[in-house]
Amino acid sequence: PAPALTTAPTTATATATAPPKPPPFPLLTTWAVPTAGLLRKGETWHVQHGRVEVRGHREPLAAGVDLPMIQIPAGRFLMGSPSEEEEHSTFEGPQHEVSLESFLMGQTPITQAQWQAVAEWRERPGERWGRQLKLNPSHFADQADSPQRPVEQVSWQDAMEFCSRLSQRTGRRYTLPSEAQWEYACRAGSTTPFAFGETLTPELANYNARFTYANGPKGVYLGHTTPVGTFPANAWGLVDMHGNVWEWCLDEWRDTYVGAPVDGSAWVAGAGESRSTARLLRGGSWVSDPHNCRSAYRNRDHPDNLNQGRGFRVCCLPQD
Repeated sequence: PAPALTTAPTTATATATAPPKPPPFPLLTTWAVPTAGLLRKGETWHVQHGRVEVRGHREPLAAGVDLPMIQIPAGRFLMGSPSEEEEHSTFEGPQHEVSLESFLMGQTPITQAQWQAVAEWRERPGERWGRQLKLNPSHFADQADSPQRPVEQVSWQDAMEFCSRLSQRTGRRYTLPSEAQWEYACRAGSTTPFAFGETLTPELANYNARFTYANGPKGVYLGHTTPVGTFPANAWGLVDMHGNVWEWCLDEWRDTYVGAPVDGSAWVAGAGESRSTARLLRGGSWVSDPHNCRSAYRNRDHPDNLNQGRGFRVCCLPQD
C-alpha cells in the first residue's frame, strides 16, 4: 500500500482542492408578473396594464406552499419625500441618498398559508425556536381565500421569530427589511408619491378608497384584507407595497433622517446609544387613507403590539 502522507499539501494543491465559494443567492429562476402604471389624460387617471419578468427564488416551506423571493438590483435612490409633496411630514425628511447592494425581497406580504407552514415546523437537531407562534393568528382567517390573504395580528417579535426559523432551516440570511430596503423596493425606480405614479386608485391597491389623494378617484372601501396578487405589482414585480397590511421593518423609530445610515442598513442603536421602543411600519393597510400608503410615509408601533392591519414581508441578504 502507498505510504501515508506526512507532509502538508502545497499552497497550489490546497487552493485547487478548496470547495468553491457558494453563490450569494440560491439558484434563481424567472417568471412573469402583471404590473401597472398611471397615465393622466386631462382630469382623468388611466391605469395602463402590462407585465414584467422578474428573477428570483421560490423557497419551499411545506407541501404546496412556497415563498417567492424577487431579486432587487443594487443601486442608489433618494430616500424620503420632498417638502412639496402633498401630505409631506417632517418625519419623511430630510431626503438623503442611499446606496444598496442587491438582495431578495418577498414578492408579497407573508400569507396566512406561509405563516402556518413555518409555525407548524418542529425543531430539528441544531435548530432552536425562540418563541411560540400561533398557527392562525389572523382576524381575517375564516374565509375561503384566507390562506392567500396576508397574515395579520402578528407583532414585530413574531415576525422576527418567523425570520429566525427560516434562516435556521434554510441556511440563508432571512430577516425583516431595513426601512431603506423597503422604500427602495417599493419605489422600484420611481420618484413619485406612489410606485404607480402621482396618485393611487382603487384598481391598484387595497386602501380606504372613500378618501382621495392628488385628485385621484374615489372608490369602494372593502373593509378587509384581500388575497395577495389581487392588485398589480410595481415595476420590480412586488405586490401590495401600497395598502393591504402595514409591514414591519427592522429599524427603530427616529423622528427624522438626520444621521440615518446611507448604506441601506437598519437604523438601530449602537453601543452606548439610547434605544427606541418603537419599530418602523411601512406601506399602509386596508383601513388607511391613501396618503398613508405613499412610498415615503412612515409609521411606528411597539414591537409587541399587533392588530388587524399589521403584517410583514421578508428579505434575504446575500451570503458573506
